[in-house]
Amino acid sequence: MREKHIHKIAGELELTPQQVLATSALLDEGATVPFVARYRKEATDSLDEVAITAIRDRIHQLRELDKRREAILNSLLERELLSDEIKEKILEAETLAVLEDIYLPYRPKRRTRATVAREQGLEPLALKLLAQENNTVPLAEAGAFVNSDKGVETIEDALAGARDIIAELVNEDQLARKKMRALYAEKGIFHSRVVPDKEMEGSKYRDYFDWQEPASKAPSHRILAMRRGEKEGVLTLHVHPPVAEALTLLQSIFVNGDGEASQQVRSAVQDSYKRLLSQSMETEIRKVTKERADTEAIRVFADNLRELLLAPPLGRKNVLAIDPGIRTGCKVVCLDGQGKLLKSDTIYPFTSEKSKLESMAILEKLCEDYEVEAIAVGNGTGGRETEAMVRGMDLPGNIPVIMVNESGASVYSASQVARDEFPDLDVSVRGAISIGRRLVDPLAELVKIDPKSIGVGQYQHDVDQQALKSSLDDVVISCVNGVGVEVNTASEQLLTYVSGLGPQLAKNIVKHRNEHGPFVSRGGLKKVERLGPKAFEQAAGFLRIRDGKNPLDATAVHPESYPVVEAMASDLGCSIMELLSDNELRQRIDPSKYVTEAVGIPTLTDILAELAKPGRDPREPFETFAFSREVQKIDDLRPGMRLPGIVTNVTAFGAFVDVGVHQDGLVHISQLADRFVRNPSDVVKTQQQVTVTVLEVDLERKRISLSMKANPDKSATGTKREPKPERKSKVRRTKQAKGPDPFNNPFADAFKK
Repeated sequence: MREKHIHKIAGELELTPQQVLATSALLDEGATVPFVARYRKEATDSLDEVAITAIRDRIHQLRELDKRREAILNSLLERELLSDEIKEKILEAETLAVLEDIYLPYRPKRRTRATVAREQGLEPLALKLLAQENNTVPLAEAGAFVNSDKGVETIEDALAGARDIIAELVNEDQLARKKMRALYAEKGIFHSRVVPDKEMEGSKYRDYFDWQEPASKAPSHRILAMRRGEKEGVLTLHVHPPVAEALTLLQSIFVNGDGEASQQVRSAVQDSYKRLLSQSMETEIRKVTKERADTEAIRVFADNLRELLLAPPLGRKNVLAIDPGIRTGCKVVCLDGQGKLLKSDTIYPFTSEKSKLESMAILEKLCEDYEVEAIAVGNGTGGRETEAMVRGMDLPGNIPVIMVNESGASVYSASQVARDEFPDLDVSVRGAISIGRRLVDPLAELVKIDPKSIGVGQYQHDVDQQALKSSLDDVVISCVNGVGVEVNTASEQLLTYVSGLGPQLAKNIVKHRNEHGPFVSRGGLKKVERLGPKAFEQAAGFLRIRDGKNPLDATAVHPESYPVVEAMASDLGCSIMELLSDNELRQRIDPSKYVTEAVGIPTLTDILAELAKPGRDPREPFETFAFSREVQKIDDLRPGMRLPGIVTNVTAFGAFVDVGVHQDGLVHISQLADRFVRNPSDVVKTQQQVTVTVLEVDLERKRISLSMKANPDKSATGTKREPKPERKSKVRRTKQAKGPDPFNNPFADAFKK
């Protein structure tokens, strides 16, 4: 890695060059982000996953820039166009935009008007006019270039060709492009208009039928909404600064005075902006704003996914899970503490009172026969009715009844993963199993589903798919390794995300486990086919073996640090098990005594923390939750009701909350708190239990407006408006543009059940 890159990244991320260099070296050696963050703190000076990921991504960007730089140098060299001056500029370019600006005049291009003019021998005339000397008379100068054999029939033809050449020079000028790029970034304005006769077809975009907004301040969801409207042929979308400012800027660079030659140059500058430069800059600013919008949307998705994956697990309990169904019946499964299917059945509680009583009897017997400790009910169609029936049963003991978000369960049940796991079971039965397992351990079950199908994203089909996948994979990997994985019970899909493994090694571990029985030590992993020393180093600390030969195998202490713990136990004259269970013994340990070149205080601190709570699950403890029994459908809602709810999705414009009526309600950003909220995720998280007030119910369109304010402002119910852009902007706003109704956001339906 170039030394220049090290210092550049260090400056951008406010880190030391040594931290960046060490992190880069570890990543280049094949280390994963979780491994570096957890087990190489001495090398990186305790950088966390966020910083390590930022270094990794920036290294990738700069290396891609270097690849493009090398390709341009080779192209110029092959065509004998590479001078020392150009080479120096190319090597010094720090962004792709600047690099492409340098290359633009030399880039092989299609035949242009300027190309034709040069072939007609008009370049000397263009340069003469561009010099704008006081004694230059354009008509006189152009006369010498009239040549019918070359297609220059008149003086005006000669001047027009010269202006075409000047226009292209203006378009390719590095300084002009730099200043114009800055103008577009600072003062560019989105102009969104409805395509004639598309008003009815594109009614969901009506807030953007006549919309203007500074590109620098437009939020992610509005940028993506306008772009989708354009893609669907409903809207036209353009981004430009005020034309007068753009022309004034260009003329200040190229026009000197008011002479006749300057008038020709001024005309060429205007043509260049209209025909060439404005289109080029618009393409750039659209790309930049799209990338910015994508980044924010992906961040929202990643944050939501993290909260969902790290939702509190019920733990290893016997569970009865129900996938509700009104017409087709409810699929019922009984699972043991490991999520193993013990029994499946179908009940029909909604066909008649008799069948309801029969269904209740079946459930009561299943609870008794399989010593059920919790009942999971999917929150889909018929969920509240099923929950009410179960709560009305005479259940043995105090069995909690818990509604489970089944978003994505149907994706899993129809997937190849589910078919491989339960080849002989019906799709609906697989769905019930997934619901039960989600309650026991959300992380272990949700990793089997494509994160994009879980339903906690914002515009996931409109953002850069490669960037989205990379970010969501990072989140899943971070969560899986942060929690740790029980190697003897984990699914192949869960093992895939463990640091250093991947699909093939995960498959090999499961195969070895099935053929040779449970692993009794981490060392046994070395016998797995193709699991070499590097993979073992990366994975071992994140894999757990309960009740194994070595009690440290059930902890996050890495095998490479076992000698340190053994030395601690030896010095205290106790066993490792005693060290794990006796806090007094651990208090007597002086970490500084065990510092070596390879093991420093950060690692020793982590080891002692792990010994205090071996194998600790970092997730919050499970809390039971129940919806209000007063409401089961949207018709039951009334303004002013205070209801318990679960946050199902957090977006840039607010949060969607499930209050148990099969239709999520929206808490607009302005109703999240009694204070101003800039970022909804600062206030609420996905899966958070909240109390909301019903503001408004639109039965016809199935829309619910909610508030989390202590004293909701009822005046907000009729507007549901977003905060207005800052007043200092002088951009004209139409009546519709005062703030789009979030329910009219074309993506809002994606958040509804």
